[in-house]
Amino acid sequence: MNWKPRSALLAAVIGLALTAVACGSSPSSSSNTPKGTITVAGFKFSEGSVLAELYGQALQHDGYTVNFKLNLGSREVVAPAIKSSQIDLYIGYAATDLEYYDNAAGEATGDVTATTAKLNSHLQSLGLQALTPSAAQDQNGFAMTQANATKYNATKLSDLASIGGQLVLGAGPECPTRPFCAPGLQKTYGITFKSFKALDTDGPLTRAALKSNDIQVGLVFTSDADLQSLGLVVLQDDKHLQNADNVVPIVRTPVASAEVKKVLNAVSAGLSTADLINLNSQVELQHMDPDVVTKAYLQQHNYFG
Repeated sequence: MNWKPRSALLAAVIGLALTAVACGSSPSSSSNTPKGTITVAGFKFSEGSVLAELYGQALQHDGYTVNFKLNLGSREVVAPAIKSSQIDLYIGYAATDLEYYDNAAGEATGDVTATTAKLNSHLQSLGLQALTPSAAQDQNGFAMTQANATKYNATKLSDLASIGGQLVLGAGPECPTRPFCAPGLQKTYGITFKSFKALDTDGPLTRAALKSNDIQVGLVFTSDADLQSLGLVVLQDDKHLQNADNVVPIVRTPVASAEVKKVLNAVSAGLSTADLINLNSQVELQHMDPDVVTKAYLQQHNYFG
């Protein structure tokens, strides 16, 4: 979930992504007086759609017309899109976004308040702002099958330092350039893998490759609902490579009215990691639509009155 923009091809990629991407649920609201239109983007994985729908539907209910751009892409696509005003809002992660916008300067820490403040110091000049972060966290994790964890006697990432040459790492294609993925594993833990296999970011390709043993270590997210059922073991981050990746809305300042911030901050205030895992579970394991499960969550938690 990380960093540096690949500027050479981004203009073409963003243009294609924004025209080809499927939209989410259709706009609706509980108010007869439209309050304006807000375009909400989601990252290209299921939790990205869950979070976009969650915050977007809360805005809809408050009377805003919301256009959804779900599965838009990685941060290398989404961040330039918001900077160019092609979208108005995306739901990010405090530490990951800071390390993206500060060009991997290493400013993120485990302190979510300090990390978000630093993030805002970089966003201000871009006409963007990060709102109040949620208690819900989703951090990068690295998993092995239970069989391989037993075979290699691995329970924590530091256990891989001496055996990395026997292992293939699988993750999204951006992993080799992101400091909390392959470079961070090498720098913090001294892990040099046999090779890297470009797959997807915490998706079905990674899971299939772990199952078939095409890779022995795969990038996952710690809020995933299916890890236990798939027999995957997340290795302990014993040297604290990962930072405070609390869920946080990133919004264009011209759109961030007091009312918009009030609605979005209310959703963040009520969202826990357990809630996020439950929502992800319904989407990933029960194959329910993200807009359906998020609407039910908002109703159950009285966001819809």
